Amino acid sequence: MKTRTVKHIAKSSHERVGFNFTVRRPLPSAGLKQIDPFLMLDHFGPFYQKPNEQGGVSEHPHRGFETVTIMLEGQVEHRDSSGGHGTLKAGDVQWMTAGSGLIHSEMPPDEFRKTGGTVHGIQLWVNLPKRDKMTKPHYQDISAAQIPVVKSEDGKSVVRVIAGEAFGVKGAAETHTKVIALHLMLEPQSRTEIKVPADFSAFAYIMQGQADFENGGMAKESELALFENDGDGVAVKNAGEETLNMLLLAGEPIGEPVVSYGPFVMNSPEEIHQAIEDYQSGRMG
Repeated sequence: MKTRTVKHIAKSSHERVGFNFTVRRPLPSAGLKQIDPFLMLDHFGPFYQKPNEQGGVSEHPHRGFETVTIMLEGQVEHRDSSGGHGTLKAGDVQWMTAGSGLIHSEMPPDEFRKTGGTVHGIQLWVNLPKRDKMTKPHYQDISAAQIPVVKSEDGKSVVRVIAGEAFGVKGAAETHTKVIALHLMLEPQSRTEIKVPADFSAFAYIMQGQADFENGGMAKESELALFENDGDGVAVKNAGEETLNMLLLAGEPIGEPVVSYGPFVMNSPEEIHQAIEDYQSGRMG
């Protein structure tokens, strides 16, 4: 396996979203509009939501892409215009295909709002190819127990295989585009190597700790490391004194025009105008 080099390190901006919270956003960021097929990554929390405090994100539309919510701590309740409903708890993942469009909310469940607690997670936007942009919306609510876990022999590195394949293990999520989504947890001074197809775009996002990518480049908490397409794998070592919590994301580029406007991601301005009209006229539910 030839390990990839780091092309660019992106720092997170801080963006206000929803009620009473700010996200760290390394994608898009200065000089990094997208990493085809990935459109956006938001890191929310960890923050403490006080009992009976308003929180979450109220009703909003989506069309033309997929949202991936990875809950690390706390709970969030999903409701949408098609009648969909579910609650994500720590370790759970929701892979939502917005497709032709829906309106949904992401709020704390009543019981969690009453008691309060820590909220922490990731939301990733993954583009859909033109052929799938108007597909029927659907969800994959994946419990923590359904996500395969691969541990090293010494137990110092743990990989949750959310999507794609790693170490011969297939991930829990089914995807429209070829995507690898891994959650890595490495103890200090431990290392691992992961195969990534040479033609896939690939990057790592550091949620906690410091990563040393052995073919050059280091990244710390809230930073994104974009890799060159110069190898078929990624080698990483925990260079810090605390557990390294990291996402490794890779995908086959779609290679189509991307036109976005807020929560709509299509291929042309005309399709964006149609999405706005459909939303305003109530045709998204």
